[in-house]
Amino acid sequence: MNKIALITDTTADLTDEIIKKYNINVLPFRIIYKDKEYKDKIDITPEEVYNNLDKEVPTSSLPSMKDMENLFKRLEEEGYTHVIAVTLSSGLSGITNALKLVAENYKNIITYVCDSKSISLGEGILVEECGKMIKAGKNFEEIVNKIPLLMKKVKVFFVVKTLEYLKRGGRIGKISGAIGSLLNIKPIISIDLEGKYFTYDKVRGRKQSLSRLVNILKKEFQGKKIRAYIMNGNAYEESIDVYEKIKEIDEVESVQIGGQISPVSGVHSGPGLVGVAFMEV
Repeated sequence: MNKIALITDTTADLTDEIIKKYNINVLPFRIIYKDKEYKDKIDITPEEVYNNLDKEVPTSSLPSMKDMENLFKRLEEEGYTHVIAVTLSSGLSGITNALKLVAENYKNIITYVCDSKSISLGEGILVEECGKMIKAGKNFEEIVNKIPLLMKKVKVFFVVKTLEYLKRGGRIGKISGAIGSLLNIKPIISIDLEGKYFTYDKVRGRKQSLSRLVNILKKEFQGKKIRAYIMNGNAYEESIDVYEKIKEIDEVESVQIGGQISPVSGVHSGPGLVGVAFMEV
C-alpha cells in the first residue's frame, strides 16, 4: 500500500491551515543578510523583510541540503513509500534539481519531483490539489499522471510597483528592462512555459495595472469556471480591492485572499506586489 508524503517549499505561500490539513512538509528557503541568515517564514516574516529593505536588500538561497536530507531521513523512518514534491519553478530557482539529487540517496522511497513552472499560489494550488488526492486515497501513479493536466489549468499574473528588485535578483527574465524607465508604464507579469517571467501586457499607471489584473481572467478563461487566489507583497489594501472586484465576475466559482507572499519572494519583487492565480475547474 502506498504511504505518500507531500513536500513543497515556502514560496508556495500555503496557509498553516492547508499545511496542517494535508500534512504538507515545507522546506524553507533562506534569506541572507550580511551578518545573519534566516529560514524563510520560520526565523523571519515578510513584514520584517519589507521594513528593512531601505537599509539592506538581502539575497536568497535554496533550502539547505541538510534540511532536505533530514526530511527524507524522517520520512523513511516513518515508513513512507512514496514522495510527491512540488517545487518553485526551475526557471527561478535550483531547488528542483537539488531535491532530485537528495531523493536519489533514498532508494526505499519512490520520489516524483514536479517542477511547478510557477511561484507563490500558482505553485500552492498544485500542492493543495495533490494533498486532496492523497487524502482521497488516490495512488501514487494516479496523482503523478494528473499533475501535468493540472499545471495546464493554472495561470499566474502579477504587478509590482517597481522592477528594481527583480533586476537586482536577476529574475527579470523576458521582461524588458526598458519598461521600467518609461514614464509610469507598468508591466503585467506572468510566467511562460519555461517557468520564467515575461511581460504579458503593459498599461499606464498603477490603478490601470490593478484593473487589468481583474480583466485578464475574462480573456484567458472566457466561458470557463475558475477558482481565483489573490496574493500580495506589502499591498494588502490593494489586494482586497482586486478581491472584491474578482468575486463579482460570473466565471469565478470561488476566490480566496491569501496573506503576504513569502519573504524570499518579497526580496525579489519588492513592496507593492499584487497578484492573482487562476485555476480552471
